[in-house]
Parts: sequence; structure tokens; C-alpha cells
Amino acid sequence: MTKVLAREIAVDSIDARGPRFAASLTTIVLAFALVTSNIWIVIAQAVIFAIGAIKGPQFTPYAFIFRKFIRPRLKSTANMEDVRPPQFAQSVGLLFALAAIAGNTIGIEPIFMVAVSFALAAAFLNAVFNFCLGCELYVLLLRLRLPYGQKTRTS
Repeated sequence: MTKVLAREIAVDSIDARGPRFAASLTTIVLAFALVTSNIWIVIAQAVIFAIGAIKGPQFTPYAFIFRKFIRPRLKSTANMEDVRPPQFAQSVGLLFALAAIAGNTIGIEPIFMVAVSFALAAAFLNAVFNFCLGCELYVLLLRLRLPYGQKTRTS
């Protein structure tokens, strides 16, 4: 991603195509939730986001589908990436899903619509353009956290 992130050595790495596949499924799920205003779909997606945020995106049901059915059929070699930015992106998705659930619970439909729309937009960008907003936010926060010239734990 960037030099800042490259200095950090990941304990876990994942196939970079997996999060993009998961973003494609998330886009479909959230689009359906937005069109139908179905809170149960958002709750199900929030559970998936929570698994990805807590355990890592490689443990979500979408990752299982990718590993079991999609990855074996891909001819190109896996491009491995650090698991932390996608895991942070799952946390951001979880926050939007929780905001949507809260908006629906307290009866303020615009909060539901806006929160689902933001999560949908982020998933769409990742699925279609391979641009992960949550990952970029992670790198930005990492840059802000590390003062210029400070050594990382691996340097």
C-alpha cells in the first residue's frame, strides 16, 4: 500500500482478491437492504462485519466462499497483503451498520438510509475499482500516529 505500511511486518497476510470478492457480495447485500429497507439484512451484514473486525476478514463467511469455490478456479497467483487494513475496513463497515440499526431502532429512517448508503458506496468502490476506503483510512491514521522519522517496531 504505502511505505509506511510496508515497514510494518504483518503476522497474517491474506489473498488480496478475497476482500474484493467480499466487497462484491457486500455491495449486493447492502443494495438489497437499501432498496427494501430491511433491517434484518443489515443485522446479518453487521454480524459479518463484526466477525471481520474482531477475528479478521479471513474468517468471514464471504472469505469461506472465496477460499472454497472461487480461489481454486483462479489461474493467477495470489497477491498477498497485510490483513490489518481490511480488518480495519471491516470495523468501519460495522460502525455504519450499527448506525443504520440504531437509526431504524429509534425510528429515524434517514439515519438508516444514509448509513447503509455510505457502507454501500465504500463496498462498491472496493468491488468495482479495487479502492478500499477503510484501508486508505487505516494507512492515513497510521501516518498520523507515527511522527516523521520515528522508527517502527520492525526497524
